[in-house]
Amino acid sequence: MSSITPADVAVGATGDGGAPRQPGRVSLGGLSVNLRSSGIYIAFALIIVLFSVLTDGALLQPQNISNIIVQNSYVLILAIGMILIIIAGHIDLSVGSVVAVTGALAAVLMVNMGVAWPLALLITIIAGGVIGAWQGYWIAYFGIPAFIVTLAGMLLFRALTLTVLGNQGIGPFPDQVRTLANGFTDGYLGNIGLGPLGGADLFSLLIGIIAIAGMVLAQWRTRGARKGYGQAVEPVALFVLKMAAGAALILFVVVQLARFKNLPWVLVLLAVLVLAYSLMANRTVFGRQIYAIGGNLQAAVMSGVKVKSVVFWIFVNMGVLSAIAGVIFAGRLNQAGPTAGNSFELDAIAAAFIGGAAVQGGVGKVVGAITGGLIMAVINNGMSLIGSPSERVMLVKGIVLLAAVAFDVWTKRRTGASR
Repeated sequence: MSSITPADVAVGATGDGGAPRQPGRVSLGGLSVNLRSSGIYIAFALIIVLFSVLTDGALLQPQNISNIIVQNSYVLILAIGMILIIIAGHIDLSVGSVVAVTGALAAVLMVNMGVAWPLALLITIIAGGVIGAWQGYWIAYFGIPAFIVTLAGMLLFRALTLTVLGNQGIGPFPDQVRTLANGFTDGYLGNIGLGPLGGADLFSLLIGIIAIAGMVLAQWRTRGARKGYGQAVEPVALFVLKMAAGAALILFVVVQLARFKNLPWVLVLLAVLVLAYSLMANRTVFGRQIYAIGGNLQAAVMSGVKVKSVVFWIFVNMGVLSAIAGVIFAGRLNQAGPTAGNSFELDAIAAAFIGGAAVQGGVGKVVGAITGGLIMAVINNGMSLIGSPSERVMLVKGIVLLAAVAFDVWTKRRTGASR
């Protein structure tokens, strides 16, 4: 099974020379739009517009955009690992507790024992991998369902955190760790005037331009590959329109960040992780095996996929990403606390499903999970800006999650009915 998902937009309902319209597509002026793959981005844009109006533009102010990224970075990191696990047909309920215990370990090493921060960070990441290997062994090789193993892990590692910390937090962290969590890149090339917008960091703007060029090149090559295999692709004019919209979004965010305090270091880390994991999921054998396992386990086994090994390693990966998120969260608060990571697993799971992951597995994108996490972040931030109580925020987030999963089930039923 290929990990490459259908194109978001294809030529016509019968653009392949008479093939029937695919379920999940709607016709827009001679073009068919795949709502399943592109609907999340449309919904994200509408949510941003809605809260921009409700907050009188405060949502899109430079400082607020920076806050959204920094305050939700750890959930976005967890969502990257969670989407891979869900694609493979599993779940991980322990990531919040792993965030807490790895943050506590980092604090003990750096603060109490005086271990140099690079070595302490390395030890913490290795510990996260060991935790993931522990859970992956019981799931992959012993055959216990991931739900049970990670539920046990949620309790076990929370108890271990409380044993290490008690009711006390440990801090403060070294400046370098706090900079990774809360800091910003320096103005290496100085500022450049942007007219009525004022000054902006030139280095940040150049990074944004490079990111846009990379995105366009990657999408153009993907389009060319699909065309070479005889798959339907969107017209050049529509492709240019999509790239222009994506470029405008990236440039807007970068300009706003460059006007505030430049690029957050945690955003740089996130960009590297998203790029690396997107390439892994879409361009490597291991990534395609993850999709194959979630799409049809029996077919994957018969095709020679080493299912146990793949499942084991995606849980190791989840442990490593949880450790990174644990250090970033602790660094942001400047202490490791016993309640760290509470409900992080729910936020990461919600981000994956809102971002397009299928309940049955086999479907999902890393970029989609990031988008789902940002939708939750914008809802949290926007409703906070308009003064909504916490119970109303939870109500809206619950409705959004239910709607996303209901849409996935609906499109699957339409697919089944069309066969």
